[in-house]
Amino acid sequence: MSVNVSDRVILKKIYNMYLSDFKEFDEESRMSKVYVPIDCDLIAKNLNMDPEIVFGRLYYHLEKKHGYKNSTGVVNFFRLKIDKGRHVINFPLLSAVLAEEEQSFLRFTIPITLSLIALGVSVFTLATK
Repeated sequence: MSVNVSDRVILKKIYNMYLSDFKEFDEESRMSKVYVPIDCDLIAKNLNMDPEIVFGRLYYHLEKKHGYKNSTGVVNFFRLKIDKGRHVINFPLLSAVLAEEEQSFLRFTIPITLSLIALGVSVFTLATK
């Protein structure tokens, strides 16, 4: 069964799976430390998702959302191929996007949680009177 998870969950999984690859950069294995090859099939398997959905979210959605142009050219979030690497992700940009996603998640869940606790205390107080 395939599940549909949030961008935050996909990015967090990629970050956790490939952080050591980013840190252990060696010029013989890839030309750039920034772009880390990823395996969409393996990521999908770990998330119980269809590999084409993982690829599509990265290539069609997240690249369009987070890739950008600057004065020196294009900065890709996700690319099909760079040098020997197939399906590569801009790891520092991934890290920044994930940090924003985590912050947004907490900004939403903390107030909701506090509101639910306050509601529970109110209901408990009313029920015990």
